[in-house]
Amino acid sequence: MQFTTEEELKARLDAGKLLETPDQMSEDYMMGLKRILTVSADTELLSAPAYYHAATKAPSINAFVSAMAIIQDELGHANIAYRLLEDLGFDKEDLIYERQPAEFKYPYAFDVPLDTWVELICANALYDRAGYVLLGDIYKHTTFAPWKRALVKVDREENFHLRHGETWIRKICESEAGRREVQRAIDWMFPMVMEWFGLPDDKKRHTEQLSYGIKGSSNDTLRQVWLSSGVPFCESAGLKLPVHWVPASSSERGESRGHYELDYPFPCEFDPAEKRWLMAEGEISWSQVLNRWKARGPKNEEYIEKIQRGHKELRKMMGVALMESYTDESTK
Repeated sequence: MQFTTEEELKARLDAGKLLETPDQMSEDYMMGLKRILTVSADTELLSAPAYYHAATKAPSINAFVSAMAIIQDELGHANIAYRLLEDLGFDKEDLIYERQPAEFKYPYAFDVPLDTWVELICANALYDRAGYVLLGDIYKHTTFAPWKRALVKVDREENFHLRHGETWIRKICESEAGRREVQRAIDWMFPMVMEWFGLPDDKKRHTEQLSYGIKGSSNDTLRQVWLSSGVPFCESAGLKLPVHWVPASSSERGESRGHYELDYPFPCEFDPAEKRWLMAEGEISWSQVLNRWKARGPKNEEYIEKIQRGHKELRKMMGVALMESYTDESTK
């Protein structure tokens, strides 16, 4: 593959031009783009089995149909990202069907099962809000033109998903028992979302996504964007989140109104079997978090197997049919 030089790439970006094809990219730009597109594609893909597991607990046919529509959207979003990777020269079939479960790159949250309808609608309100924030930032700022165009549709659909979750949460929280059930789900899912945005800015190793304008905002900034809408919504529904607002000091007021701070050790250890954060044990290192992410969670292998099963069975049947055809021909 022929890449452009860093100098030529910088000149193009400085002129405000977007990139359309691989030959307009440097090798580092391409690798940064591949990383973020792979995470996006894998995240959308793995949301499907995760959401379906809980959608079967829907309280009505209409609710189930709404959940399935969201799953269909997510698979469409995954296809968009995988197709973009294919246009960049990567094999879509290999990415989806040939990788091992631990090789997929997506938030740890989708390795923890959503076991109830309440957990599913909380995922719509929390997890899809994270997707809306992340992809919305890329939609507004990315220098990769094909992705910017594709995200017009994705942005609107992710907004629908989070509104679906909000509507159901408000409805369920009308009763005290319902509010308590939602709170239990929020208690373990909210810290998942805070991890979703990745390493703190001062610990990031790959900076090319920002320096090349593949995305526009840093991890910590995007965390704050999520909090700026997620916290007010949860509070309006009578739900509590372990955060507090810190107003800007007098010297900062021209740049910011303030920011949210977490009221628990971040990061901390998680017990997936109990769906419980071990906050009382204090803060752990980000290297420990990375080890957990790399090891994947309890549903990783099961969900990947479901995604890959049909393709592998079809390939096996086609191989058998081809062998039988060859045998028939050789005996004539």
